[in-house]
Amino acid sequence: MGRLKSLASAVRRNYERVASRFETGVQMLEHRYTPLGRFTPGPFEGWSFLWQPAALGFLAMVLILSGSSFTNSPFKFNYPGTWFFGEPVSAVAGVTSETKYLLSIVLVYGGLLLLMRVWLRLAEVMKLHPGASLKSLWWMLLLWASPMIIAPPLFSRDVFSYAAQGEMTSHAISPYLYGPFSLGAGPYVAPVDPLWGNTPAPYGPFFLFLDGTIDKITRHDQLATVVGLRLLEVAAVAMIGYGVVLLARGMGRDPGEAFVLSAMNPLVLLTLIGGAHNDAIMAGFLVVGIALAVQRHPVWALVFCSCAAAIKAPAALGIAFVAWTWLGPRASERERLKPIGIAVIVASLTLGFWTLLAGFGFGWVRNLLSNGTVRSWAAPATGVGMAISNTMHALGWHSLGLASVLSVTRFLGLMVAVCCALWLLFNGERRGWVRSLAVALLLFVELGPVVQPWYLAWGLVLLAASYQGREHFWLLALSITGPFIGLPGGRQLLAGLVHSNPLLIALAVAVLGGVLVLPMGRWTQWSWPEQEIEVSA
Repeated sequence: MGRLKSLASAVRRNYERVASRFETGVQMLEHRYTPLGRFTPGPFEGWSFLWQPAALGFLAMVLILSGSSFTNSPFKFNYPGTWFFGEPVSAVAGVTSETKYLLSIVLVYGGLLLLMRVWLRLAEVMKLHPGASLKSLWWMLLLWASPMIIAPPLFSRDVFSYAAQGEMTSHAISPYLYGPFSLGAGPYVAPVDPLWGNTPAPYGPFFLFLDGTIDKITRHDQLATVVGLRLLEVAAVAMIGYGVVLLARGMGRDPGEAFVLSAMNPLVLLTLIGGAHNDAIMAGFLVVGIALAVQRHPVWALVFCSCAAAIKAPAALGIAFVAWTWLGPRASERERLKPIGIAVIVASLTLGFWTLLAGFGFGWVRNLLSNGTVRSWAAPATGVGMAISNTMHALGWHSLGLASVLSVTRFLGLMVAVCCALWLLFNGERRGWVRSLAVALLLFVELGPVVQPWYLAWGLVLLAASYQGREHFWLLALSITGPFIGLPGGRQLLAGLVHSNPLLIALAVAVLGGVLVLPMGRWTQWSWPEQEIEVSA
């Protein structure tokens, strides 16, 4: 045990040293090679500047909306009838315009880069200068989110699978036993990714109930169901904003900063609203539940966390942390048995209630790892397995297949995540149980079989109101890099720049270069501590 502790201490020391140098290097490069260094340092002058990041963020979102609205945009599914605009009128593919295709990619990537710059600087201002008006921030969120509300489903086709599962639910076809292709040919089935066509749903009964209800309200209209699901995720993001403000106040943190880091996070806006992922509902109920626990309403906290788990199973970690920390840090293991028992009862009743309403039993539990069919280098456990398999094949060892190697590396990844989560649970009250829960959720994402950018929102919305020290840097880093995970168009952009005419190349470079160096106003100087700016200058 002593050796393990000394090894853990050595690993932590090395991590702190490497991470500190990396963070310092990033900040130095940012200040030296971006417009940040053009302003004379000055004292903070108040919040009247908020209209500037509001307008710039809105412009960034409009660029993304514009680029994704081309009929041949690679950022959405181009199929007739799947949205109100930007889709082909016929399923027969015609000749695509290379210029429009490249322009679509340039506009979206330009908008993404501008959005990341604006949000990053705004987040840093909030960290250094608490007290911003929440009313102004709510209006800014509405302004930033509005282009994503009317945009076609972006970066993923999952919402079409949700719509098909809602149609199945409304006709009493169990999504826990059958995939969307069981509906046969029709408007609900055509847009579904074939990868998930015959895959049963891993989502909890609460989501199926909501999904089926929306389908019934829209009278089984596929497009209207997709719109209903988008609006549901918009409401869920508003719930995230409300919950994180409640949580920040309960923890004595600045609610404005937590709001910007969570509800206005580019990852949340682009993947939870733009992509219409049900992770928004899970995160909304989870953050409200944790906020209620911090404000000493543990039973209601358990109800909300159980509702989150009835959307997606990883939220059950919230139930465990609330139950374990219910009586405070001085409680013995024996004393904790009572709140753990209460948590089991509350969770069972809540899950049983939603299971009864949905009407399909607990079949979702055995489908929880169905996304393991996706093999991506973005997931370390999967990437290591693929690297090992490729190396073995290169050396002539073909007896062990990729599936076998992945089963081992993915199992080890999950075991490491479980062990880390248990350590965080038992040490949560010493290091802060809310941030321990946030880190545990992020570890389950990073060490799971598949890493999708919208999964990161599970932990990031909690970390927004609870981070300490360098966790703020990693929160920002994951938020601005996460949306680019698996994002299409990058390879096409490079190929287009190489093979296009010089005028088009110059235009693309001008747009992308412009959003990288465009001065955003004097307000960005307040995103750096005055003494740090003076030293750098």
